[in-house]
Amino acid sequence: MGLIYALGAFLSWGLVVPVHFRLLDGVPAWGILAHRILWSSVFVTLLLVGLRLMRRGPVIGFQRRHLFLLLSALIVAGNWSLYLWAVQNGRMLDASLGYFINPLVNVALGALVLRESLRPLQLAAVALAAIGVVAAVVAAGALPWIALALAVSFAVYALIRKLVPIDPILGLGAETFALLPLALAYLALTPTPPGLGTGQWLLLMLTGVTTAVPLMWFAAAASRLKLSTIGLLQYLSPSCLLGLSVLVYGESLPLSRVLVFGLIWAGLALYALDAARPRRVVAPAPENRPA
Repeated sequence: MGLIYALGAFLSWGLVVPVHFRLLDGVPAWGILAHRILWSSVFVTLLLVGLRLMRRGPVIGFQRRHLFLLLSALIVAGNWSLYLWAVQNGRMLDASLGYFINPLVNVALGALVLRESLRPLQLAAVALAAIGVVAAVVAAGALPWIALALAVSFAVYALIRKLVPIDPILGLGAETFALLPLALAYLALTPTPPGLGTGQWLLLMLTGVTTAVPLMWFAAAASRLKLSTIGLLQYLSPSCLLGLSVLVYGESLPLSRVLVFGLIWAGLALYALDAARPRRVVAPAPENRPA
């Protein structure tokens, strides 16, 4: 199930979410962020009510370590805010580099913090992906701080969600409710953009679903899969976004990006091949007992 949750999250971020936000071109980026938080809170509240009715018992029973979810909420809000700033200031290349670098940071954190080991084919897969990222950096001319900040912030968020054992819905609820006062303050102090039709208001309300559901799937995957596995699967999102921008929106695809795309998918193919290989189970040695 962990693999299914991860695929759902990353394919949503790579295909569904960008199309959704592309349809909201007339709404300011910070307004979209505030609505994402607001309607995510409404959506999660409905889920929590349904969960309480189904279990007929208390839903929320936080422990002291769950306070780390306040930190994860601030981190993911900072990640979203920096991405929106990059979009508003013409730094989309830096943001896209961040998404390609982020899975490598996940793999590094998995090995350094969680002591996750990598088999030879997995190491080769990571090496291919790293070469692809280096090629992207060389093509851009420099490694921007925006890319590093986006990559590291979401990797730390993933690490926290893996280390804090909590139901994905409850964890997302804690994060969105922590951010809700900031979102409400922004919406109260900022005038509504003129000319919003019924369709755009509906799309704004649906940001709660397209924000909350992939995050819940991601949290569920993070608690079930190795962080290094999540790191490599995460390349699906920028790869899908690359295909979407070229095939649907007609953006040009430089040769350097073709090289990056090919190396990343070659790494994913190696990792998938390693995962599909049957594992040989070594039988325990017989005990030597005195006659």
